Amino acid sequence: MAVIKINALDGSVVEFVDEIIGSGAMKDVYFSPCKSYVVAFYRDELDHASIERLEMITGRYRESIFQHETGDYWKSFFCWPEKIVEHDGRIGVVVPSYQAHFFFDYGSVNNDFLNIKGKEKQGKWFASANNQNRFLDDREKGDWSKYLKISLTIARAVRRLHAAGLAHSDLSYKNVLVSPVEGLATIIDVDGLVVPGKYPPDVVGTPDFIAPEVVATAHLSKTDPARCLPNISTDRHALAVLIYNYLLLRHPLRGDKVRDLDPQKDETLSMGEKALFVEHPTNADNRIKLERVKPTELPWKDTNKLPYSITGPYISKLFERAFIDGLHSPQSRPTADEWESALIKSIDLIQPCVNPECKQGWYIFDNTLSPTCPFCGTKYNGLLPVINFYSEREKGRFVSDDHRLMVYTNQSLYRWHTNRFVTPNERLQAHDKKRQGYFVFHNHAWYLVNENMPHLINATTKESYPVGSQIQITDGINLLIGNERGDRLLNIQMVDSDC
Repeated sequence: MAVIKINALDGSVVEFVDEIIGSGAMKDVYFSPCKSYVVAFYRDELDHASIERLEMITGRYRESIFQHETGDYWKSFFCWPEKIVEHDGRIGVVVPSYQAHFFFDYGSVNNDFLNIKGKEKQGKWFASANNQNRFLDDREKGDWSKYLKISLTIARAVRRLHAAGLAHSDLSYKNVLVSPVEGLATIIDVDGLVVPGKYPPDVVGTPDFIAPEVVATAHLSKTDPARCLPNISTDRHALAVLIYNYLLLRHPLRGDKVRDLDPQKDETLSMGEKALFVEHPTNADNRIKLERVKPTELPWKDTNKLPYSITGPYISKLFERAFIDGLHSPQSRPTADEWESALIKSIDLIQPCVNPECKQGWYIFDNTLSPTCPFCGTKYNGLLPVINFYSEREKGRFVSDDHRLMVYTNQSLYRWHTNRFVTPNERLQAHDKKRQGYFVFHNHAWYLVNENMPHLINATTKESYPVGSQIQITDGINLLIGNERGDRLLNIQMVDSDC
């Protein structure tokens, strides 16, 4: 195939192989000879506002995210257009190629009848029980802990967009690539970003992820002040739906209530004005009826067996705000910041299932004396340490941080566990990434090995635990970690699931 060499609008040389490797709704995509980037040309002519938007996305907005001290951190979170090109009367963008882990290593079941081997891992393949169970090789699916990490990555990326004053406008499993084996995700199709008040959306979104107020007013003219168009608050709805999809493999609004006998009107009402959470605690009208559920959708669509509460105290509260309080009140929806914080705390609450055959492998501690994996029903037996974090707000006065850490063999303590002013995000310094200690179970007892905490003492006895020491942890023990900006107290709660 011929290699075409052109100049981007910034003057740099761009090359692409004259062979279409993929086509979307709006663009045709070509590989560069080295395959490190692609060139995507729009099939239709762009108006002046669309070109100006692309100039801002590849220019000022890109620079604001990637060209400063935390810029490298964000490169894996987005597939962000870098340059604008023009060839044969068509405008295009230069975009980095997807990383290797975002392509299927294995085909679909039954000799890859879907022909997905080597194709990109669009999130839609992993966001429903039916798709996972019917089509995907088990080696592509990952375990439940990885979907928590995928959700965290998406929330973090959306938080960064919103902090820059941008809205994605079409956040959905079509525009997110995931790799459940590694727990990674990246947001694609960034060239349609919405700048509120400046660049309106090109599309209203993807069905299943469009906010109810957008669906309900879609029949109005775009110039009608009552028409709701995609913005940051509608992104928040789509983000909540995505997280619910990935963690529970079902849609939060697609129950079995019929609003109208006309299928199109029923769809508009179900996703718009009359949208109702399938797990609404006081209104059961839109429950999922098990008699209508396919075997390949179980157990995920059984909301009695796997209710949203299995996502733990932090995530489940945000689901309630997103799909009960905020479903028809956009101002009440959780922000991407709040999702990020809830997911970080929830990841600290996961524990491994003791059943080696459990397909999900992990679950969130339910704060009971008999922790049980909701996915396979296996109970944990034995002593289970839980760490409750308290921080010093005034001299000698410690306040609960509403943050806990589940302990299991080789569980690690990091700086964000020992100091409330440290958060595991793009601002995390290199020295803060170093592990502070880890836990082991030895001779029927639990121990904390102090690796990097020089100011660790027993808060009650004042006994000092130097770096390198092993501390037996028992119920009620309080460990105090000294910090420059306020100490942190680790209160050990020992759950005895044998009792």
